Amino acid sequence: MDNHSDNRSFWQTYTFPNIWNEIKLRLAAASNRHYKKNESQTGRHAEAYDDAHARAVGSFYDEHHADFLEVYGEVIQAFRTKDITDLLNYQINSIGLLPGQRVLDAGCGIGVPAIYFATHAQVQVDGITISRRQYDAAREKIAAADLFDQVTVIQGDYHDLAKHFHAQEYDVVYFLESFGHSAAKLHLLGSCWEVLKPGGTLYIKDLFQRIPLKAEHRQRINREIRKINEAYKYDVANLNAVLDDLRGMGFILTWLKTIDFSPEQFEDLAISNQFQELTGIARIENWEEYVFPVEFFEIKCMKPEFSLEERLDRYFLQQRYHQAVEGNNR
Repeated sequence: MDNHSDNRSFWQTYTFPNIWNEIKLRLAAASNRHYKKNESQTGRHAEAYDDAHARAVGSFYDEHHADFLEVYGEVIQAFRTKDITDLLNYQINSIGLLPGQRVLDAGCGIGVPAIYFATHAQVQVDGITISRRQYDAAREKIAAADLFDQVTVIQGDYHDLAKHFHAQEYDVVYFLESFGHSAAKLHLLGSCWEVLKPGGTLYIKDLFQRIPLKAEHRQRINREIRKINEAYKYDVANLNAVLDDLRGMGFILTWLKTIDFSPEQFEDLAISNQFQELTGIARIENWEEYVFPVEFFEIKCMKPEFSLEERLDRYFLQQRYHQAVEGNNR
């Protein structure tokens, strides 16, 4: 041990400028929680928003409500486990839900994941769905579970979260195969930014455009993507574009990964084929020429705990700290 360092005075170890800067930082963290809208923070401007596509999504789910329940059951996710509780437990861990958190389910369907998370992770969940029939079914499910004090649901457009919920209200905003229904993703991410607390988590599980391994596959993949978008009122995202938007907006990327189900757990996407056979929607007519057009990923990121206008020098350290915490929690 260096005895010389032990003999240093407080003012030699902690210089006045450093103490003063830290005081200012902590005062800013305590009082500067207003977070100006992301357009002024980052210089990025979301595209002009038209809700026509969102309304079409609502109509699609209203029209096929019974079909989805018949095939998918109560959890409308294509990339899933054979035992649906394995999927929901996986998502509790993957999202990182903790007791007492306030959580927003963006595109909540009939509310069953929200009810499960509230019951098994002890979180408070608010859900939003564009579908009237899903909203009515979710209300019935919440009532049957006697969870109105812990789970709420509204009918509305998740592109306008700030119109329905308070700014900086949520510890977590998550999308479970609902993000891809947005045709205005930069606008949607800005909406998430507004309602997330500083330090809050944004989680996205969805399908993304596959990059063709062979040049001759590009046309086939593009054709299938168009079919999905048209049939399911989707807008299959380009993964790199979403990552650029997230990072450009100021979100700190925690991780990007594939969905880690074991082969024994994985349902193998057969449920999507069942839905196509039942409804005729986006049915695959020629399997010999078919190239699977999408890949499924999870994206997890964090809204910084500090104002981007004040301490950009802290961004990298915040990212490293967050990654260390995530690693220790695995």
